[in-house]
Amino acid sequence: MDFALPAELVSRLAALDAFIDSEIRPLQEQDDNERFFDHRREFARTDFEAGGTPRREWEELLGEMFRRADRAGWLRYGLPAEVGGSDGTNFDMAVIREHLAAKGLGLHNDLQNESSVVGNFPVVHMLLAFGTPEQREEFLQPVLERRKRLAFGLTEPDHGSDATWLETTAVRSGGDWIINGAKRFNSGMHSATHDIVFARTSGEPGQATGITAFIVPTDAPGFSVDFHWWTFNMPTDHAEVTLRDVRVPDSAVFGEAGGGLALAQHFVHENRIRQAASGVGAAQYCIDRSVEYARERVTFGQPLANRQAIQWPLVELQTDAELLRGLVRKTAWEMDRRPHFEVSDRVSMCNFRANRLVCEAADQAMQVHGGLGYTRHTPFEHIYRHHRRYRITEGSEEVQKRKVAGYLFGFAGPGRRR
Repeated sequence: MDFALPAELVSRLAALDAFIDSEIRPLQEQDDNERFFDHRREFARTDFEAGGTPRREWEELLGEMFRRADRAGWLRYGLPAEVGGSDGTNFDMAVIREHLAAKGLGLHNDLQNESSVVGNFPVVHMLLAFGTPEQREEFLQPVLERRKRLAFGLTEPDHGSDATWLETTAVRSGGDWIINGAKRFNSGMHSATHDIVFARTSGEPGQATGITAFIVPTDAPGFSVDFHWWTFNMPTDHAEVTLRDVRVPDSAVFGEAGGGLALAQHFVHENRIRQAASGVGAAQYCIDRSVEYARERVTFGQPLANRQAIQWPLVELQTDAELLRGLVRKTAWEMDRRPHFEVSDRVSMCNFRANRLVCEAADQAMQVHGGLGYTRHTPFEHIYRHHRRYRITEGSEEVQKRKVAGYLFGFAGPGRRR
């Protein structure tokens, strides 16, 4: 592949920057909106009386950002033209996500909420790939316009990465299904109208087949949002959910009955590579700010930048960022040309290394900035707290390494030894 960015993509990045400067940055700075981004942000964003969920004012500001980005043609960039997108490729999205994250904390790209002027819509991709015509008609445009929201319920109290062992069940009852079980860290539940619930409908615990996804209304009798988990990075939208004899029609089945894990894999593949790209961008932001500060900060009569104790850790991080940038872009480029399962190991490599890199870069930025770096008046602790979760969610580091090992040793993937 040609490692030089295509001229058209370079032009689009420049246009994206101009849009952010003209439409998004003024929105962030008007009235008192800066409170959502300065040292007060956790208090400004978090409704402590409502279980630690996002405040209405914060959600309204994000909503206005989405509307402006959609009107300007940026929000749906990575989606197919059939839903108003620009057919942006995985490679395009990797470059753009890195570019936006490298700008630092701002309304243009606040990954705490997975909000960005160039949106990430894994649920829309799932609907396009697996939804029935009726489901696409019911959900596609309402989801894109924020009139409906589909949450994601896979993890359970006793099962996270071992999803094939989930204990939520669904059994047939006439033409309906009856669902019983519980979900943990059910994302998006503070505003979800529906929940994508994964339940075992056949087979035995541990089998990959026999798990079915259902689109369940959150106001269905027996569906209970028990509480929201207070996490390292607030506010939260991750809930504990209980389902007691929840009845849904057969039309609620999402994708093929028994093939629900294919949906889950579709969800995580694109998310993982884009999270990796964002991790590289945020890491680069931390590195750049640290270099800038070290050149300006004078201690014992010399700039910090003169000292090897400051130079060498940043050299290591910069080297890793350069290496990962190439791997992320190459993997995204291959995802545009090959079935995803053929490069799933590379996606995992990108994801766990980039997630670790940004945490290390944020930690080193705190160290270089000294006491200021430890305060919330600088953004590094916020970057660390946000990206630390990705070393666990959607496949922990250990699970990602297991995937790579499976491909490397021939236990899984296209080179599997029968």
